[in-house]
Formats: sequence, structure tokens, C-alpha cells
Amino acid sequence: MQFLDIHTHKLCKDAKIRSILSLSLTGKEQPVLPAGQEISVGLHPWFATMAHLEADYCRFVEMAKETKIKLIGECGLDRLKGEKLENQLIILRKQLNLANGLDKPVILHCVRCFDELMALKKEMKISVPLIVHGFNKKEELGRQLLDKGFYLSFGPAILNADSGAAAMLKHTEVFFLETDDGDRNIEEIYQAAANLKNCTVETLKALIFASWEKIKLI
Repeated sequence: MQFLDIHTHKLCKDAKIRSILSLSLTGKEQPVLPAGQEISVGLHPWFATMAHLEADYCRFVEMAKETKIKLIGECGLDRLKGEKLENQLIILRKQLNLANGLDKPVILHCVRCFDELMALKKEMKISVPLIVHGFNKKEELGRQLLDKGFYLSFGPAILNADSGAAAMLKHTEVFFLETDDGDRNIEEIYQAAANLKNCTVETLKALIFASWEKIKLI
């Protein structure tokens, strides 16, 4: 069974790894979609602007319809970087509406905006899976997100056994693993997760693909 890397910014051609390459559709040039690669596309909150929203969104809509686009995102909210929050909310709403229309899950970036994110999910009645990537907060917040119907993806932070990500992963059975833009490979992250779950890597793979199937991506 392959490793599943649900969120990465690096192209991977290793047959042992099934990865979702994340591309941000902000900027003047349209990215080339690599052949044979599953992809997520979105307007990242660090780079998306109201000034270029119309052009970026039109391009995004056309690309998001392609079958190789498995997830929408990463998109989201960031209190520390990017447009002011009210503008980020406008940009995110548009992407969530499209994801709902296309019935595609969403990979989310969230920094210090979890209350706003949970409120938005409830208000918009989002029906597609929403996955918070790179989760590394307190277990209490993780539980709150799971209770609200979000999914969590864990990255290199779980290599630190004292991290919030490690504590949360120990106590949840539906989750994803990712490399994001870090230097750690997905095999290392799976091994760390298997150690935390006290199981084999092969058992962990089966658990991850069960989560994958649950959000209707297979």
C-alpha cells in the first residue's frame, strides 16, 4: 500500500507515494499542471488580493473543474499575514462556494482564526469535507474542530513528541498526514505517527486510506 501525502508543495515521482500537490493560483502566470499528478488548487490567503481577485478567481474556477484537481485549496484565513481579515473572508467564501458546487473537499490554512473558520462553516452550511492542514494546536481546539465536522492533517510537527500535533494524533482515528513545504519526507512522518499510535506503518497506511475513502476521494 502507498503512503498518502495529502498536502505537499513539492512534486513527487516516487511510486510508493500518492501525493496531492498544492498550487496557489495567485499571480500573473498560470501554473503548469504536471502530468499524472493529483493536485489541489486555491487562492492562498498570503498571496490572494482583492485587487486581483476577479482575474485569479476566473482562472481558479476553470482549473478547479479538472478531474486531476482532487481538493480545493490551500485556502483559508491568516491573522498575521495577507489582506485584512474581512477581505480574506470574502476570498475564502468564494472558494468554499465553488467547492460545495463541485463537491470537492477543501484543504485549509488557518492561523489564529479558528473561531471565524468554525462560524463560517456553520453559516454557509458547507457540505464538503474541510481539512485543516498542519494542525499543531492544543488538543482542546482539535477536539472542538472534530466536533464541528472538520478533519485534521498533521505534518512534521508530530516528530516532536511534546507537540500539540503529537498529543492530538494519539487520540483520533480519522486524520491525514502531510509534508507541506518542509524537508522531512512522508516516510519519516508516517513512522513518527506509527510510533505515537503504537502500531505498524502498514496499519497506519490502512487507517489513513480509510480516512481518504471517508471523504470520497478514491
